[in-house]
Amino acid sequence: LDLDRGIESLERLYVAGLCGLAYGLADVVEAMRAQRISCGIMVISGGASRSPLVRQIMADTTGLAVALPATAEPVLLGAAMLGAVAGGAYVSIDRAMESMSRIAEVTQPRRGEIAEFHAAKRRIYARMQALDRESRAVMRPFAVRPAN
Repeated sequence: LDLDRGIESLERLYVAGLCGLAYGLADVVEAMRAQRISCGIMVISGGASRSPLVRQIMADTTGLAVALPATAEPVLLGAAMLGAVAGGAYVSIDRAMESMSRIAEVTQPRRGEIAEFHAAKRRIYARMQALDRESRAVMRPFAVRPAN
């Protein structure tokens, strides 16, 4: 990144920010797998989820397929599912989900050079996190303490 104020610089900054978020998400996926929690697909919601670029970056960095719900309001639909189970319309959340929700689109992770790129960037990301933790530990004795 640079200090340029052109549109190309703004695009690089935006993509770099998305990648940073996605690398953190990839860490969560790895932590889940380390606990033997199966992860095969990620369902994404919210305003950013409507962006094909966001979905592709999330898929590429995590290695997971990214599913976009058919509904514009998946959180509200989830609440309705809970209500339907609580009200006895469905015997389980699984049954309510099967009946009430649909996937509109699935974005698959790409392989090859882009996967290698993100793997390299994640190694750098991990080194930067370790450096941040070490730096904070070194500076801890000098932290400003509140006055009594």
